[in-house]
Amino acid sequence: MSQGQSGAQPWRPSKNPWAVAMTVTLATFMEVLDTSIANVALPHIAGSLSAGNDESTWVLTSYLVSNAIVLPISAWLCDRFGRKRFYMTCVLLFTLSSLMCGLSTTLPMLIFFRILQGAGGGGLGPSEQAILADTFPPEKRGMGFAMYGMAVVLAPAIGPTLGGWITDNYSWHWIFFINVPVGILSLFLTSRMVEDPPWIADAQVRAKHTPVDYTGLALVAVGLGALQVVLDKGQREDWFASTFIQCFTAFTVIGLVGFVLWELHEANPILDLRLLKNTNFAVSNVLMFTLGWVLYGSTVLIPQFLQTVMGYTAELAGKALSPGGLVVMAIMPLVGVLVGRVDPRKLIAFGFIALALSMFHMMSLYPGIDFHTAMMYRIYQSVGLAFLFIPINTICYAGVRQEQNNQVSSMINLMRNLGGSFGISFVTTMLARGSQIHQSMLASHTVSSNPMSRLLQSLTGLYAGQNPSHADASIRAHAQVYGIMQQQASVLAYRDTIAVMAFLIVAAMPLLLLARRPKPGAVSMGH
Repeated sequence: MSQGQSGAQPWRPSKNPWAVAMTVTLATFMEVLDTSIANVALPHIAGSLSAGNDESTWVLTSYLVSNAIVLPISAWLCDRFGRKRFYMTCVLLFTLSSLMCGLSTTLPMLIFFRILQGAGGGGLGPSEQAILADTFPPEKRGMGFAMYGMAVVLAPAIGPTLGGWITDNYSWHWIFFINVPVGILSLFLTSRMVEDPPWIADAQVRAKHTPVDYTGLALVAVGLGALQVVLDKGQREDWFASTFIQCFTAFTVIGLVGFVLWELHEANPILDLRLLKNTNFAVSNVLMFTLGWVLYGSTVLIPQFLQTVMGYTAELAGKALSPGGLVVMAIMPLVGVLVGRVDPRKLIAFGFIALALSMFHMMSLYPGIDFHTAMMYRIYQSVGLAFLFIPINTICYAGVRQEQNNQVSSMINLMRNLGGSFGISFVTTMLARGSQIHQSMLASHTVSSNPMSRLLQSLTGLYAGQNPSHADASIRAHAQVYGIMQQQASVLAYRDTIAVMAFLIVAAMPLLLLARRPKPGAVSMGH
């Protein structure tokens, strides 16, 4: 029994819990923002550093790979070096590497510092969530997670808009420089506000006398690193038609299968997979994976539709997401209060139903939608998203001992990030492949009685009246009809993608029947 559990009164931090929550949320926002802010700046980065577009995408991939590797081992690192020390090291590494990213003059230099930045960022989320879980008593934990959740849900939404605005008005270097003052402030506040509970010190003492699981470290690094490369590069490389993707898929399977088998029989595992025997924890991991998939996938979906089909600028398309962020900010504190009074499973069910309905409603999109309609699509989705993050995090800690909070935070954050990577990869692949399929189908159905064929004949006649050359009139008519057909095929691909995401949400909902309602105080007492 740890010190935190042995006395009549459980351990509580000496500082105000809300001050601690504000402190850790600052770095959360900075790190999650960085996963999406560089996307719109890639063409500028490529041009500035004399690199091709394919080469410049490694600026994104390198960050995601190192981030994915550090996420699952952060609990082990917390136990080994102390949570506060590890957390401050991550903030420092993230801040310094952000500065060096902004100062980079060559692409290899930028990619190197993006790897370091991703490694620093990978340790932030799990540490912050574990700090919040220990800082707030179970009945108030929902409000603490509300503040953290706002940063997690808001940052991906405003990242592209902010990145586009900074790049257009200043330069791409500033998308990295803005992290520096935030990082310095975060380090100062963390040193004053955050403290380790007694069981962290106990874990540190035990870890120093425990052999390091080097095999587990190697396997998880290879498996998750290779998986992230596959997800990020798959569509660009034409998936399994590429030898490159085939090789990295093999590394993924060998690394992850080997990791699972090894960790289940390892006495001192890097990641305690035995926690998945807890039904609530296992269910919450699947639900968080689904949430990550839909959150990041839909964040890509709407701006991409507005830019590619409607011709919006990146900044204007990003603005369509902003009101959704305000809705999340308004609703999450309410959910934080409700989660202590209402069965969290009911809140999750409501969130998934609202999210599924919003996705089905979005299937009505067409090329002529106005800005208000696009904005409302995101607002409806945001209502569902706001009801998911906090309750899922609440049930995942039920029945878990306090000294296992670091492990829980590592795994749940890993699942959210993996879900996000799968979601983005799924959306980009579905849109690219779906557009090709629908375009072929539309072309094959262009017969003389088809409206598209009649339109072609009408346009040819119209242009022939303007230009005596029949060949030129035919070319112009075919070009216009082809453009319309491409647009229709693209819209149909978007509808297919949205439909699959909606059915994914519906498919995840029955898992709630397996979860048990957390008992008040169960988390803190380790029952």
